Amino acid sequence: MPKDSLSSKDKKLLRRLEILPGLISWSLIIFPIWGSLVVPVAVAYYIIAFDVYWLYRSFWTATLSLLSFYRIKASQAFDWLGEARSFLDWDQVKHIVVIPTYQEPLYILERTLGGLAKQTFPTANLTVILSFETREGPNARAKARALNQKFARSFGNFFITYHPDLPGEVKGKSSNTAWGAKLAKQKLIDEQKTDIDYVTITSNDADAVLHPQYFSYLTFKFLDDPNRYRRIWQSAIQFYNNIWRLPVMSRVFNRISSVVQTSLLLRKDRLINFSTYSLSLKLVDQIGYWDTDVIPEDYRMFFKAYFATRGKVEVEPIFLPSFCDAAESTGWWKTTTNQYEQVKRWAWGVSDDAYIIYQWLKVKRMPFWEKTIRSLAVVRDHILWPVTWFAITLGANIPPLLNQDFNRTIIGKTLPQVSSGILTLSLLALAAIIFVDWQQKPKAPEGTSRFKRLLSPFEFVFLPIIGFFFTALPGLDAHTRLLLGRYMEYRVTEKV
Repeated sequence: MPKDSLSSKDKKLLRRLEILPGLISWSLIIFPIWGSLVVPVAVAYYIIAFDVYWLYRSFWTATLSLLSFYRIKASQAFDWLGEARSFLDWDQVKHIVVIPTYQEPLYILERTLGGLAKQTFPTANLTVILSFETREGPNARAKARALNQKFARSFGNFFITYHPDLPGEVKGKSSNTAWGAKLAKQKLIDEQKTDIDYVTITSNDADAVLHPQYFSYLTFKFLDDPNRYRRIWQSAIQFYNNIWRLPVMSRVFNRISSVVQTSLLLRKDRLINFSTYSLSLKLVDQIGYWDTDVIPEDYRMFFKAYFATRGKVEVEPIFLPSFCDAAESTGWWKTTTNQYEQVKRWAWGVSDDAYIIYQWLKVKRMPFWEKTIRSLAVVRDHILWPVTWFAITLGANIPPLLNQDFNRTIIGKTLPQVSSGILTLSLLALAAIIFVDWQQKPKAPEGTSRFKRLLSPFEFVFLPIIGFFFTALPGLDAHTRLLLGRYMEYRVTEKV
């Protein structure tokens, strides 16, 4: 849905919808301040409601992460290629892997391609598109030559392309992936006459190492599902590639993020493709590929497909890990800044809310409550992204501090204790989350100090600080930028 193709009336509607999330999130954040002076009882119940919501989310995440972890563990030991071979046409399935890259170090690309070369599924059935950006210049050409020499014979097809800066496109993963996907369709379908009914396409982050059984599992899921052309498949994204090299704050944030991603595999009502995922080429071609005028591409791709098919698209879990790099740089401060910028880019997904609401209003002939619940869940999560930390960390102390009359009432005196009691219960959920992280995280490499190993379970004491700098603040930054119309440019996460 390029904005240039919209009427002036629709453009104005979209701009108003862009303002909405930031306006609501800021209103919720400042409500305890002015509300403590005007309606302190309402503020107290508002804070308690947030605490209960946080407790519910914590236990739900902990429970699902445990169940999902054991599903992943079982899947890793299962023979998915043998299961796929139970279908007579299994060897007709072809998989396209598009790897958009800009300024990625050579060793990371080698690691990613090496992971693809180790797949249990026949690599002759893989087509890999390594899509550089033209603006990277001679450095990209040098990397391309080295990678072509090393991997050209590792796959059925190995194509290297250079995505140019095109008018109307936003520089970033979405436009680059669209470029690579169209090239793949041209090469595999138009020129080699491969049957598009048997082709999947995977958007693979340049630093994402897929599990060796990924394409065997995907092949089984693809052939086993009669609605395969209305499915997106998502594995567990885990930021563990470089986890032991990170400073403590970044390390804890990425450990928590990895467990959350693991837990989401069992929430089919909330599961949306993220980072690295697969779908049928037929679906991608039907809906017009990835949008080229946006930064967030994963959620946008889901809702583009969801509304184009009148709500028939669903995300199916693949219970295998896909290991990615956490944001890292040279030195503590640069790594912290890098992590902040990455989370801000994720939080910029709030810019999709206008698109989602617009499509909700415009697309007819689809189940009303289904599209409403699915859309509302995403919009709610985006709005609460920067709000929750302020409500549960500071909220209970604000009314008694600002309103001494309220502080002398029963509810005013007990609010901090009630809030603290509810949040203390959430520590039980945190214990389960730490356990899952400890089990699925790679073991510390040789040379890791004993102190760092022993400290690892206790690093979560920094969560309140981490929540502010790596969740609330970048989220509020993204919301405020969108509110003011200061649109972000895509910033590649630095790698070392």
